[in-house]
Amino acid sequence: MAMNLSLRPRQWAIFLTFAAGFLCAQGAVDRSLDWVTPAMTAPRVVHETFRSASAEGPVSYHLYIPPAYRDDPPRRFPVVYWLHGSGGGLPGIAPLARQFDAAIAAGKVPPCLVVFVNGLKSGMYVDWKDGSAPVETVIVRDLISHLDATYRTIATREGRLIDGFSMGGYGAARLGFKFPEVFGSVSLMGAGPLQPDIRADAPRAGKARVADLMKRVYGGDPDYFGRVSPRALAALNAPRLTAATRIRMVVGTADETYANNVAFHAHLQGLGIPHEWIVLDGVDHDPLKTLRALGDRHWAFYREAFTTP
Repeated sequence: MAMNLSLRPRQWAIFLTFAAGFLCAQGAVDRSLDWVTPAMTAPRVVHETFRSASAEGPVSYHLYIPPAYRDDPPRRFPVVYWLHGSGGGLPGIAPLARQFDAAIAAGKVPPCLVVFVNGLKSGMYVDWKDGSAPVETVIVRDLISHLDATYRTIATREGRLIDGFSMGGYGAARLGFKFPEVFGSVSLMGAGPLQPDIRADAPRAGKARVADLMKRVYGGDPDYFGRVSPRALAALNAPRLTAATRIRMVVGTADETYANNVAFHAHLQGLGIPHEWIVLDGVDHDPLKTLRALGDRHWAFYREAFTTP
């Protein structure tokens, strides 16, 4: 049905007043944030930018491309969306890319594209309440559609796995649990914050940082923090997650987030959401140590996710 645009002057005035108020309430995107990061050099990794309508400008990402992508032109590939922890995650791109490259060469995991997502240094993979950083929407609406249009991806939920460590694990849970129609597999490692509320004594975050995050990201609103949390999203979508999503939780016993991960594991159990629960004895809050301790169990999860029934 065509939209009727023949509004009277008074109707247009009312409409424009409403629209202006809506935009002001949403807030302007803050382009001074690190939407475009420096390029990192790593094996088979390219640094790209795309124009994000949500971020109102260019946004960068790094992409690992396996040799099979070049050698087998008709083939389409599953995609791993890797979400970094706080600080931006740039130094971790090269060692992670080498791990993927070695695992693919050894046949431990099918060839896949790996997107190292730009989640800002402390973006929390959520749309900030004041509208200044729509990180969630940039990823789910803009980045995924850009990648599916640009590369030979398997553009279905079964072809997408979202994984992350620390803040990235929180983000993987958030996005994977909120959008089960987009991501078929969800992995969260050393994830946080997973607690029902965020307090000054939160693990790995001092009082000043907690206050800053609450103000900048969540608008100083504890209710907003709760509404967008993985706990709330798991409860909201429990039937859909139970029916079709592969979920894994990994945490080390020496990780400061261990207790909150144990509580979140119990939360998922209480909701009846099946998930793999892996505890690594003596491992602290370090992504590379976590992956080394996981060993081939890490790739088994990926292999199962990307094996077509």
